[in-house]
Amino acid sequence: MVTFGTRPEAIKMFPVVAALRETGQVDVKVVVTAQHRELLDSVLAVAGLRPDLDLDLMLPDQSLDGLASRILTRFGAALDDLRPDRVLVHGDTLTTMMASLACYFRRIPVGHVEAGLRSGDIYSPWPEEVNRRVTGVVADLHFAPTDTAAKALRLENVDEKSIHVTGNTVIDALLFARTRLAEQPSLAPSIAPLRERFAGRRIIAVTAHRRENFGAGMAAIAQALQTLASREDVAIIYPVHPNPNVAGIMRPALGDHANIALTDPLDYLDFVAMMEACDLVLTDSGGIQEEAPSLGKPVLVMRDTTERPEGIAAGTARLVGTDPTEILRETSRLLDDRAAYLAMARAHNPYGDGKAASRIAALVAAAGRPEARAG
Repeated sequence: MVTFGTRPEAIKMFPVVAALRETGQVDVKVVVTAQHRELLDSVLAVAGLRPDLDLDLMLPDQSLDGLASRILTRFGAALDDLRPDRVLVHGDTLTTMMASLACYFRRIPVGHVEAGLRSGDIYSPWPEEVNRRVTGVVADLHFAPTDTAAKALRLENVDEKSIHVTGNTVIDALLFARTRLAEQPSLAPSIAPLRERFAGRRIIAVTAHRRENFGAGMAAIAQALQTLASREDVAIIYPVHPNPNVAGIMRPALGDHANIALTDPLDYLDFVAMMEACDLVLTDSGGIQEEAPSLGKPVLVMRDTTERPEGIAAGTARLVGTDPTEILRETSRLLDDRAAYLAMARAHNPYGDGKAASRIAALVAAAGRPEARAG
C-alpha cells in the first residue's frame, strides 16, 4: 500500500507508484487521506492516478489533533480491510505519522520515502519535525534522499542495513512535468498570461504557508513583498494557500498591487511553469527548495532553519528568515549583483538525477513479502 494526503506528497509519490507497478512484482494499492482535499486532486489528475481508496478526511478549519485522530482510526480500518504486506509513506505530514502508527499497532512494516530530514528543532518546521521523527522510529526501510539525510538516521542509531540513499523523487516528478509541458505548453494555462503581463520585469515566485510563520511571520513577509514590488523592474507571482492564516493576511496586504499577481493554488504543471518563468524564488516551503535548483533558480528560504541543508551547503539556497530587512537585502543582492545571482543559479543541485523512484521500487521488490509478525 502507498499512502499520502497532501499535494507535496502526491507529487513525490506518484513516480513511486508508477515505478512499483512497472516492476511487475508488486501489487500496489493507493490510499489517500485527502488531508488537503483541493490541493491533492489536481496532482492526481496530472499523474493519471486514481486511488483505490479515498478516505476524504479534510474538514474546514481542522485542528491537528482532530485530523490526527481521524487519520489514525480511518486509516487503521483501511489496513484491516486491505491487509497490505507493507505500507510506504512519505516525508513529514500528519498522514505520514498517523499512518505509520496505525501500521505499528498492527505490526505492518513501513517504508519511509524521503527519510532522514532533520532540522534539529521540534518547532521548526512545526509539526513536521516530530511527524518525521516518529515515522523514523517505526519504519524498517528508510529511503534517504541524500547522504546528509542518511547520516542523520545513523546518528539516531538506525540500522545501517535499512538505510538506502536513493535521491529525491521530486526530481523524478519535475522531469516528468517538464516533458509534458514541452510536448503540450497549453497544459499550464495560468502562467502564460502572467508572463505576458510582466514582460521585461524580473519575476519573483513566492510560496509561504508554514504554520510556524502564522501571525507575525506572515505579516513580515507581506511587508517585504510590498517593498520589493515597488521596484519598477520587479514582478511577483504568489499562489496563495487557502488557509485563512495565510490568505487572510496576504490578500488584503498585497491584492491591489499592480506588480503582484496573487493566484489561487496552482495545478502542478502550472506551478512548474511558474518556476521556469521566474528569476528567483522566495519560499518557506520544503519541496521547492529541491525543485528550483534543478531549473537553475536561486532560492531564499524564509525560515530560520531548514531540514534541507544540502541546498545551503551547495549554494543553491540561503536562509533569510522572516525579517523584512534581511529578505529585502538578500533579494536585492540577487537582483542587482549578476555574479551573486549566477553563483547560486549555477550551483550543483544535490537532490538527485530523476531515478529515485526506480531505485525505491527495486528495493521494495527485493525486500519481498515480510515475514508474518505475531500480535
